[in-house]
Amino acid sequence: MKKLIEKANILIEALPYIKEFCGKTFVIKYGGAAQVEDKLKDAFAQDVVLLKYIGINPVIVHGGGPRISQTMKQMGKKPEFIEGQRVTDRETIDIVEMVLGGLVNKEIVTLINSNGGRAVGLSGKDGGLVKAKKKVIKKQSPETGVNEIIDIGLVGEVESIDSSVLATLGGSGFIPVIAPVGVDIQGTTFNINADFIAGAIASAVDAEKLLLLTDVEGISNKKGEILPTLRKSEVNKLKKNGTISGGMLPKVEACVNALKGGVKKIHIIDGRIEHCLLLEIFTEKGIGTEIVR
Repeated sequence: MKKLIEKANILIEALPYIKEFCGKTFVIKYGGAAQVEDKLKDAFAQDVVLLKYIGINPVIVHGGGPRISQTMKQMGKKPEFIEGQRVTDRETIDIVEMVLGGLVNKEIVTLINSNGGRAVGLSGKDGGLVKAKKKVIKKQSPETGVNEIIDIGLVGEVESIDSSVLATLGGSGFIPVIAPVGVDIQGTTFNINADFIAGAIASAVDAEKLLLLTDVEGISNKKGEILPTLRKSEVNKLKKNGTISGGMLPKVEACVNALKGGVKKIHIIDGRIEHCLLLEIFTEKGIGTEIVR
């Protein structure tokens, strides 16, 4: 009986959050270990289906970089990165679209559907969802000290979002699952960082929350302690002193852009923890780092 009462108390603890978030949209960036390990994949799908059934509208944006690199190697093509961005020629963009829009996207759709959801796979090209433009990278030349433009090929950034297809799907009971590619006005396909697409979509749909699943516990200070809350005004200081660095930089940049775009709150959470979405959303303490205005 004690265990049953404990279960009841867990539901009661979640009740205020269920009431608060019913009818709201959550954008979830899905990647890292949660996208690889079977136990974590099932837990993620169950969390997403539960969110939908209690009245929250989840929108999933997924990555898939390791699978792209693996496929490139199998096809005799060596992955190359500059400034953390994949160099993407025309052959590589075909591989990117095949892996992300086909293999990875449909695996996630099948996973959610097999757990009782109704997921629909999209890429940024569907319904004109993501209008893109070529990403320009500048790097200071050590010889001249002048910024030089580095061409990394068909790598893009978000220019605008048309979220009408997401509203249609969400309103019909479906869960959109989005591969991070976009297209420009000339019809050229671009590979785009999934964190930035997730942030841009969260702004466009006026999301209540943007949640980024990562392979770290959250953002840590210099002592290695997790920062439970981080204000937007504190981000630049932490970037300058090296607290935020490496792979966390683009994630935090995407978060700041989303806050500027009107997203209420952002969470960077550890996708290696089973049911991390439920633990963050429906418990008082939550996990990871929340970034607020």
